[in-house]
Amino acid sequence: MDKQTVISAKHLKKAFGKGESMQVIYSDLNIDIYKGDFTVIMGSSGAGKSTLMYSLSGMDKPDGGEIFFDGTDITKLNNDKLAVFRRKQCGFVFQQIYLVDKMNLMDNVITAGVLTSKDREDIKNRAKELFSLVNIPESTWRKTSSQISGGEAQRAGIVRAVINSPNVLFADEPTGALNSANAGAVLDVFTSLHRKGQSIVMVTHDKKSALRGNRIIYIKDGKIFGECDLGKFEQDDTERTEKLDKFIKEMGW
Repeated sequence: MDKQTVISAKHLKKAFGKGESMQVIYSDLNIDIYKGDFTVIMGSSGAGKSTLMYSLSGMDKPDGGEIFFDGTDITKLNNDKLAVFRRKQCGFVFQQIYLVDKMNLMDNVITAGVLTSKDREDIKNRAKELFSLVNIPESTWRKTSSQISGGEAQRAGIVRAVINSPNVLFADEPTGALNSANAGAVLDVFTSLHRKGQSIVMVTHDKKSALRGNRIIYIKDGKIFGECDLGKFEQDDTERTEKLDKFIKEMGW
């Protein structure tokens, strides 16, 4: 059965600087993101992983090419329309946790939810379900991010990112600032969301994080250098680990 394409980017171009100092990130990059996939983008430092994610999500415009996101060419949208589009279609999780510390966790989530829905009670009920999914108990909902662990704060950030049922959840090094225990808990949340059908695009240089994806894309020299299909994630899958190890070694990691 053919997969449904949710994002299709063609002939993307992106560079920073001008003249002799110009740095070309990619000059003719083509990529498709499929609905229901957990796509992981890997590559060496400076390969343009995050830049590509920002382009695909509409956070940054490429210098050339086209990006069709759920049938809309987002490169043609002005900044106001693009902001509305992102709000409805995308969720974002970053290495830095951008919760508003003056608000408790529930209010952080509800505030994000009311940007696209007027039914506050419906948003609150969905927030409760999501907090349960990420194993944050009710006793923690009224705490601020400074009163909880980094792992709990990142999991709350994921709840906020998916409260509006985004078409695609984008994550940029989401475990980069966490210890191994908290990182594992956050990755378990991504796995749970993926199993529920959430499309995810994650940028990472961390192999443990990459193992959670079913599709690994390696970026090198401004192009897709290679791709690996890992299939469904299972804990302690040595064959999966060996397959990823072999792939990234072939990519020159």
